[in-house]
Amino acid sequence: MPTRPGTRRREPDIAGIARSLLGIDALRPGQEAAIRSVLDGRDTLVVMPTGSGKSAIYQIAGQVLGGLVIVVSPLIALQRDQVDSLDDSAGLRAAELNSTLGDSEREALFDAIRRNPRLFLFLAPEQLANEETLARLAAARPTLFVVDEAHCISEWGHDFRPDYLRLGAFLAQLGHPTTLALTATAAQPVREEIVQRLGMREPNILVRGFDRPNIHLAVRTFREEADKREALLEQAAAATGPGIIYAARRRDTEAIAAALAGRGVRAAAYHAGLRASEREAIQAAFMAGETDVMVATIAFGMGIDKPDIRYVYHDSVSDSLDTYYQEFGRAGRDGAPAEALLFYDPEDLGLRRFQSGVGELKAENVRPVLHAIRAADGPLDPAALREELDLQDTELIRVLGRLEDVGAVTIAPTGEVEATDSDLTIAAAAEAAERAQAQLQRFASSRLEMMRQYAETTTCRRAFLLNYFGEAYEGPCGNCDTCEAGTAQATTAEEPFPLQSTVVHSTWGEGTVMHYENGNVVVLFREAGYRTLSLDLVREEGLLRPAPDARAGTASADPAAGTDA
Repeated sequence: MPTRPGTRRREPDIAGIARSLLGIDALRPGQEAAIRSVLDGRDTLVVMPTGSGKSAIYQIAGQVLGGLVIVVSPLIALQRDQVDSLDDSAGLRAAELNSTLGDSEREALFDAIRRNPRLFLFLAPEQLANEETLARLAAARPTLFVVDEAHCISEWGHDFRPDYLRLGAFLAQLGHPTTLALTATAAQPVREEIVQRLGMREPNILVRGFDRPNIHLAVRTFREEADKREALLEQAAAATGPGIIYAARRRDTEAIAAALAGRGVRAAAYHAGLRASEREAIQAAFMAGETDVMVATIAFGMGIDKPDIRYVYHDSVSDSLDTYYQEFGRAGRDGAPAEALLFYDPEDLGLRRFQSGVGELKAENVRPVLHAIRAADGPLDPAALREELDLQDTELIRVLGRLEDVGAVTIAPTGEVEATDSDLTIAAAAEAAERAQAQLQRFASSRLEMMRQYAETTTCRRAFLLNYFGEAYEGPCGNCDTCEAGTAQATTAEEPFPLQSTVVHSTWGEGTVMHYENGNVVVLFREAGYRTLSLDLVREEGLLRPAPDARAGTASADPAAGTDA
């Protein structure tokens, strides 16, 4: 079992273990810091770009800790890849627990865990909803609980998955072993939600290396859809090496792929409307080099490890910089030059606003749900609730999420929902849920506004992007279109508050200074989201003041490798 903070123990030779176990000659600073954090028994959230070795963190830490290491992974294909890679490593036992296993195979697996729990077990979160499975795993006393693709737990994440919402409850049932959450991209709101929903205890938050200096950042602006599409097709037809084009709608992926094929480019469309077998075949062809361009919606990308992708083009803006960074970050993982190019039409913002998924919620729609829950004799299966009230899955998830946020219901690890002893009346709880959803909408709108500002900035795009993720980077970087155009300027000493410092606004409360640009300051407020304020007004009217216990934000600078929080 891990030692708790402050307990003295013999320090393991992490570098030696990395060499002998995984053939890694030198660990990155972020990897070693995370491994030591876990071995010290600290709940740890690691935010590192894809390809930076997050898997090695739990592999090495799990090997040192021994016992059962549970790794939650959202896709069976990802689970299988990890199991295969660990099976090829010396001394590491790995298995997957998912819907592909028959009853006899599951029994054999649990028997093997009972006899020798030293195992890396990969599973999807819904597996833990089975009470018998959860009890058996709890009996094995896991030493480490790993949440891979941890942004899936956040409604602010770019790939939110409702099954991830119950992980905090599962952790409690497992005795809350040391928890390690891993994600490739998570701005401050996402990090805060991951920590809160997992119930992480005094977590160590490590944010490392968001800068991808080999990727050239650029935006081309258009006012006519036809002009934008033609420019995209010309650019892709002339490009060399494998590439990805992201589009907002399924029909866009098919139209772009067909147009490129007509120009002699081996292109394929990928979206959620295709059968699973079709998606697997299309992805396999791309990975094998039989397809040069993957034209896809956001449905494509998780778990893709193709190091030689030379460009990622966007036919439309993403819904946030979190999503955009995750998508273009699939380029240039081999360290060679790559390109991230956004084809921007301001009109596209309206479509993304519609697609954001943070729908409206009215108290009148919440009241019957809470009434049915309170009228039940005990815990209620959401499926029965959905059928009784004739609700869509997304609508019910939204209502239950907000009711849980305001303390009106609890959701068990099995997914069953039950009313709490809250003093709120049904009407008051419904109104509180409506306000909570409205706050989410405001926040989503502010994140899209940051995407707009990135597209329209004349300052260093890399500085803008890294500041958004909490890295105090001044620029100019020399490898983006604004730097090349000569419009990017380094930040000046006249700025009233340091980047990442905490400030207070009389209406919006506490916020974090994220970025300065063209006489404005961007502040991330916990309640109001991202807000852009005139520096002249900030100075003249005193709109912002340092927080009473002001410190350098939530992170301290680390020029070598990002930031630690």
